Amino acid sequence: MVAKINSGNTLYGILSYNQIKVDETHAKVIFTNKMIENADGKFDIHTCLQSFEPYLLANKRTEKPVLHISINPDPKDKLSDEQLSEIAQIYMQKMGYGDQPFIVYKHEDIERRHIHVVSLRVDENGKKIDHNFERRRSMDICRELEQKYGLVPADQKQRQEGLPLKKLDYEKGDVKHQIANVIRQVANDYYFQSLKEYRALLSLYNIGVEEVRGEIKNKEYKGLIYSALNGKGEKAGNPFKSSLFGKNVGIDALEKRTLKSTEIIKNKGLKERSKKVITAAMRTTNNRADFEKALEKQGISALFRENEQGRIYGATFIDHEQKCVFNGSRLGKEFSANVFNDLFNGTGNRIDTNSKPDEKQVFEPFQKSEKDTVENSNFGGIFDLFASDNSISDEMAEQDLVRRLKKKKKKQRHL
Repeated sequence: MVAKINSGNTLYGILSYNQIKVDETHAKVIFTNKMIENADGKFDIHTCLQSFEPYLLANKRTEKPVLHISINPDPKDKLSDEQLSEIAQIYMQKMGYGDQPFIVYKHEDIERRHIHVVSLRVDENGKKIDHNFERRRSMDICRELEQKYGLVPADQKQRQEGLPLKKLDYEKGDVKHQIANVIRQVANDYYFQSLKEYRALLSLYNIGVEEVRGEIKNKEYKGLIYSALNGKGEKAGNPFKSSLFGKNVGIDALEKRTLKSTEIIKNKGLKERSKKVITAAMRTTNNRADFEKALEKQGISALFRENEQGRIYGATFIDHEQKCVFNGSRLGKEFSANVFNDLFNGTGNRIDTNSKPDEKQVFEPFQKSEKDTVENSNFGGIFDLFASDNSISDEMAEQDLVRRLKKKKKKQRHL
């Protein structure tokens, strides 16, 4: 069994992600603790927000008070709802969150049945709950639960890396949920500094992303749409607006992510590992296939974009060990597309490892290239996707809560 712990500052997106699956009968609530319940016994985003609201309003200094945990038994484990509920309760109690409000969802939209727990990291007094050695404690608890319920033990690789993401398979259907399972984790875990890098990362999982721009009721609009891709990288089926998957994978959140990524990559020197591995592969291999295999062994994916004549005009490297995505020239001129085109398609000159990175290329905002942007006028009514949203009342409830939180912080600063 593997548990994956995530923190955030947006409660609505996480609740929306789970509620969409409930509404479409791909998930259900199997347990709640200290949560407000509707008269019909069902839970919705609005009542969940009400349950968590007092804790968020009491929050003092915790930047990421929202807790989202997925607990994943092995596919071979056959557990009843009662057993999954017990596992969630024991896990939360041992992790120190047993007295917190939390809601447990059982997900059944993929072969591996698993549970998601949504809660908060701050108690009713606004104090952050101790999370020291959280990862180690979580792994120990999972081992205890495996023994208690006779579950298949997770191997060492699963414990360290969590469950691997799967490529989208359009033929299997349920495309929206396949997309959701990938993009939410990728957007949260990886560092990327542009839409091109984010798109390259998603293409590994047969998912495409584009920016849309235009006007709705005389107001300018920009957003993202996600699509399934087939084995040739071509779009398959209808696109989905980003709001269907939560705010964390929308354009505003991802633009913030690019800025944060730029800072983290620079401060932690995350380029260096990738540069060394790529340089070694360029020196020791004689063709593109061997080069890509050498990188793969070191946990790096290489993606090359080619024109109809076979000329390489783009290169992107994805370091899965450090969760970083780099356009080739961002690493340095010696890793640009032209260098790889010459290396693989003719001249065969080896790299100059003493050249310096291109310092000018630091942050590339979304919506620069025409290829990255889909305009209202030439996409055939794409803005019908954004014309209505059934979740607007719940989103307004969250916005009201956010306003009150900001008002509370402002008042505290003036005391």
